[in-house]
Amino acid sequence: MNPLVDKMTSFIVMDVLERANELQRQGVDIIHLEVGEPDFDVPECVSEAVVDAYKNHQTHYTHSLGDPELRQEIANLYKREYNVNVSPDQILVTSGSSPAILLTMLLLCHTQSEVILSNPGYACYKNFVLGAHATPVFVPLNAENGFQYKVEDIQNKITPNTAAIFINSPMNPTGTVLTAEFMQEVAQLGVPVISDEIYHGLVYEGKAHSILEYTDNAFVLNGFSKRFAMTGLRLGYLIAPKQYMPALQKLAQNFLICASSTAQKAGIAALRDTSDYGKIMFDTYNERRLYLLKRLRNMGFTIPVDPQGAFYVFVDASKYTNNSLQFAFDVLEKAHVGITPGVDFGTGGEGFVRFSYANSLENIKEGMDRLEKYLQSLRDGESTNRLID
Repeated sequence: MNPLVDKMTSFIVMDVLERANELQRQGVDIIHLEVGEPDFDVPECVSEAVVDAYKNHQTHYTHSLGDPELRQEIANLYKREYNVNVSPDQILVTSGSSPAILLTMLLLCHTQSEVILSNPGYACYKNFVLGAHATPVFVPLNAENGFQYKVEDIQNKITPNTAAIFINSPMNPTGTVLTAEFMQEVAQLGVPVISDEIYHGLVYEGKAHSILEYTDNAFVLNGFSKRFAMTGLRLGYLIAPKQYMPALQKLAQNFLICASSTAQKAGIAALRDTSDYGKIMFDTYNERRLYLLKRLRNMGFTIPVDPQGAFYVFVDASKYTNNSLQFAFDVLEKAHVGITPGVDFGTGGEGFVRFSYANSLENIKEGMDRLEKYLQSLRDGESTNRLID
């Protein structure tokens, strides 16, 4: 077996989810606050587009870069929302954003390469870097700074082997939105920036900026799973500098062939027709966000920074645990609430847990009631260990 696989970590939130699903099969009622999957159905225009695609026999291979009509709509989106000019020829459509990350790593990295990542940060980034035989280099973020990057911390990590700087805004797990000032500064460091913009469209405070507003030396990752509740359709895309497109097309032709033709028709419909539906989702998420923040604080949790975007709350649970992994599974087994241990997002996440509000307000309320009873049992000494460690 490839020794690189041994260096990779499991995606712990999936471990939690799989155990939660096992409990459900045994008849246990589980409240899912662990996974970042919208509970909304796809917009009606999306389901209609998929059905029409099948009826019209649009079920064959597309161009390896993606349906030209979809690539034009993506370019229109970036012009409309960020006033940047993107050529459809700079866009590669993929089966979700994860293949886009992998292709970007394969494009930029070799065995001596280093990629700068945040700690805490999205759990899978480091494994994509390792998969490209490169080395992840971590920049610590801290709660006191609102989990914001500091440009000087990134500068201190740059070496001749630095292949890219990875940023994510709104960030997973914290919901932090990176400032325009930071985006401007990181764009001037002379290193390609990989900007994960998958949670754009879900920003409740402030404004999310695309890295393309500040530099052309950047790779943008985005998709339809979060903003349009299209997780199962597996549709994402990569925007890249023009000079890299022939190489990316070669990689795509060999490793992906193309994204689903029917999903691409759904993507066209989503970008053209879902503004009203998007507003409903946005308002619903924000209502859940505000409720969850209030309940968690009332329970005694410390929340260093209110999430400005995405659909997560990153909570300091250190008064209850020194081991977020054990704590998360204890909550699952005893309170029947799924949450994500902070250590899933790196060593900088230890002592924290992440709650997702991509679930109904009714379920969130029930989950908070269960969690409150569980925490009271810890305080009363009814649990095996008052402090989970």
